Order: sequence, then C-alpha cells, then structure tokens
Amino acid sequence: MRFRYPLQKIVDLKSTEKNHAEWMLSRALGTLRNEQSALRELMEERERVWEQLAESSVRTTVSQMKLLQEYADHLDRRIRRKSAEVDKAKANVAEKQNVLAEKMKEEQVWTKVKQKAYEQFVMTVRKKEQDQLDEIALTRSVRTV
Repeated sequence: MRFRYPLQKIVDLKSTEKNHAEWMLSRALGTLRNEQSALRELMEERERVWEQLAESSVRTTVSQMKLLQEYADHLDRRIRRKSAEVDKAKANVAEKQNVLAEKMKEEQVWTKVKQKAYEQFVMTVRKKEQDQLDEIALTRSVRTV
C-alpha cells in the first residue's frame, strides 16, 4: 500500500507560498542594498563638494562658490529624499520578513499534519500486517492440533 495524502495540494501550496515570500524578501533586500549604496554615493559626493568649497574659497570667484553651495544644497535635498527611500526600503524588508515568518509557520503546520497522517498510515499498515501474521499463525496452530 502506498501513502497518499489527500491534502497534499495544500502542503505544496504552502511550500510555494513560502518560496515566493523568500523571493520577495530577497528582492526587498536587494532594493535596500541599492538604496543604501545610492545614499552612500550621495554622501560621498557631498563630502567632495564641501572639500572643494573649503579648498576653493581662496582661489575661486564668488559665483563659482555660490554654484558649489547650490550644488551642495541640492545634494542635501537628494540625501534627505534618499534617506526616506532607505527607511521605506527597511520597512519593506521588515514587512517581507514578517510575511516569510508567517508563511514558514503555515508550511510547518501543514507539514506536521502530513507527517502525523503518515505516521497514522504506517501504524495502520503495521496493524494490518500483524493481524494477517496472527491469522496465519492461528491457522497453522489449528492445523497442527
């Protein structure tokens, strides 16, 4: 006899949902890394502009310094926006982690239910086999008497 679990499709669905949640978390982590990298680059650019402003205060014109200052202000605004995007990406990662944790729990519950059903099946098969062996032994003992 072969074990056939009647709710196997649900177990497969829960496994698929967990895999999808893992993929979505991976994607969210990639987005977060990209946003953090872009923020880091903006901050490095701002540092270069401030260094350039400090070094050029002696040998540049006021209009060039004003342009550098406006560029630095522009970078500051971009950094604030990018920081907000990083925070949003972090929140998205946290949400995806929660979804994955929930999907993992659901899959684990259904897998345990399947395992219990399999154990019950094995016990039933063993009981039937033992009953058949007992019947064979009883038949032999009756013939020998």
